[in-house]
Amino acid sequence: MMLKRGLFLLAGLCSLGLGILGIVLPILPTVPFILLAAYCFARSSNRLHRWLMQHPWFAEPLKNWQEKKAIRKDLKRKAYMVSSLSFIVSIAIVPLIWVKVMLLCLGTGLIMYLRQIPEIDDE
Repeated sequence: MMLKRGLFLLAGLCSLGLGILGIVLPILPTVPFILLAAYCFARSSNRLHRWLMQHPWFAEPLKNWQEKKAIRKDLKRKAYMVSSLSFIVSIAIVPLIWVKVMLLCLGTGLIMYLRQIPEIDDE
């Protein structure tokens, strides 16, 4: 039980770090990593979960996801743009054809997943 809790805590901290990096690095998405961090913290640390759920930057998207399983239109639009740009740049840079095909498949899968997420009108 302690090992499982520790692994969730470690995964949550790594996800939070990647999510924060995603704020300044356009190739890293922020929201999926913050959602994953919240999930992991809920299973490992009440204090970190409560902090994340009350954080001024992350609280609203997390509560929207938790209560409505939806994200705001502007966040969804940003996710489309950043993800698409990231995959396009990666495909352009990578020299191996099989990696390009894999990236194209992953990018397509991500866009299809994003399309099925319900939207909340921007306020």
